[in-house]
Amino acid sequence: MRLNWKMLLGVAVVAVLLWWLFRDADLGEVWATIRSANPFQLFATCVVAMAGFAARAARWRFLLAPAQPHSPYRSRFAAVCVGFMANNLLPSGRVGELGRAYAYSRLEPVSTATAFATLIVERLLDGVAVFALLVIAVLSATFPAESLPGVLVAGIQGVTLVLGLVLVGALAVVAFPTRSVGLCRAVATRILPHRLATGFDEVFQGIVTGLASMRGWRHIVPALLWSFVVWIIQSLSFWIGFAAFGIDLPFAAALFTNAAIAVAVAVPAPPGYLGTFQFGASVALVQVYSVAEEAALGFAVGWHFVNFFPVTLAGLWYARRIGITFRDFSRRGEGPAGASRSGTSPEVGAAGGTPR
Repeated sequence: MRLNWKMLLGVAVVAVLLWWLFRDADLGEVWATIRSANPFQLFATCVVAMAGFAARAARWRFLLAPAQPHSPYRSRFAAVCVGFMANNLLPSGRVGELGRAYAYSRLEPVSTATAFATLIVERLLDGVAVFALLVIAVLSATFPAESLPGVLVAGIQGVTLVLGLVLVGALAVVAFPTRSVGLCRAVATRILPHRLATGFDEVFQGIVTGLASMRGWRHIVPALLWSFVVWIIQSLSFWIGFAAFGIDLPFAAALFTNAAIAVAVAVPAPPGYLGTFQFGASVALVQVYSVAEEAALGFAVGWHFVNFFPVTLAGLWYARRIGITFRDFSRRGEGPAGASRSGTSPEVGAAGGTPR
C-alpha cells in the first residue's frame, strides 16, 4: 500500500506523542503495572467493549430505516466489525467508515453512498452524546477542580457546556425543522434589521436543508438514546480497566477519559489509533485526575492492546465471509461515490452465505 502524506503525518504525530508520553516515565514501572493487571477484569473490559459494538449495530437500524425499514441486525453487526477492523489495520485515517458502508452494501440492497451518509449523521449523534457526558463529568462533585488552575476549569466547563448546547440545538433543529425555521425567523425579524433578518433566515434554512437526512423524530430520538448507550458502555469498559490496573477513580473519571480519548483519536494517526489513544488517556488521567504517570500509561497501553484483538478478529472473519479484501478498501479510498453499487454481490453467496 502506497505511503501518502496522511500516513506520513500520522507516523510523525505518533512518534512525537510517544516520545512526549514516555520521556519522563519509568519504563520498568510501566511494564510492571501492565504485568500486574487483573486478567479477569481485563477480560471483562473486552466483553463490555464488544457490547458497545453490538450497541452501535442496534443504533444503526434507526439511521438506515428510511432506506431499509427492516435492516437485519447480523448484517449491521458484521459491517460494524469490518469497519473497526479496517480502522485498526489500515493506515488511512477513517477508512473504516467507508469500509463499514461498503461491507453493508455487499450484504444488503443499500448503496455504499447511502450507508455512508447514515454514518455522517451517526458522527453528529456521537458528538452530542460525548459532549453531554463530558459536561456531566466536569460538573460532577468528583471532578478534581481544586487540582487545576481556576481559569482552566472555567474554560473546560464553559466550552463543554456551550458545545453541548450547540449540539443539542442542532438535534432540535433536525427533529423539528419547520418549527425551528419559524421560530428563528420570528426572533430574527424582531431583533435584526430587515436585510440582516432576511439573510439570516436564508442561511438558517440552508443549515436545516443540510441536516435533512436526520429528520424524523421516530428515528433520530431512539438513535440518540442508543448513542448514549454506546458511549456509556465504552466508559464502563474504561472504568473496569481502571480497576484492573489499580486506578481508583469514580465513574465520572471514565466519562471524562472517554471524551478525551475520543477527541485525541480524531487526529490523523497510523492504524489502531496508536499514540493518540495513549495521549488522550494520559491527559485525562495524569494532567486532570493526578494519577501516577506509570499507572496511567500502563492502563493506556494495556487496555488498548487487549481490546485491539476482539473486534479486529471479528472484522477479519466477517470480511472473509463477505468476500472483502484489503484491496477493496484501497480502491474505495477516495469516497463512497466510487462504490455506490447496491445489493448483495455474487461473491457473498460464494463465500458461504451472508451473516443475516
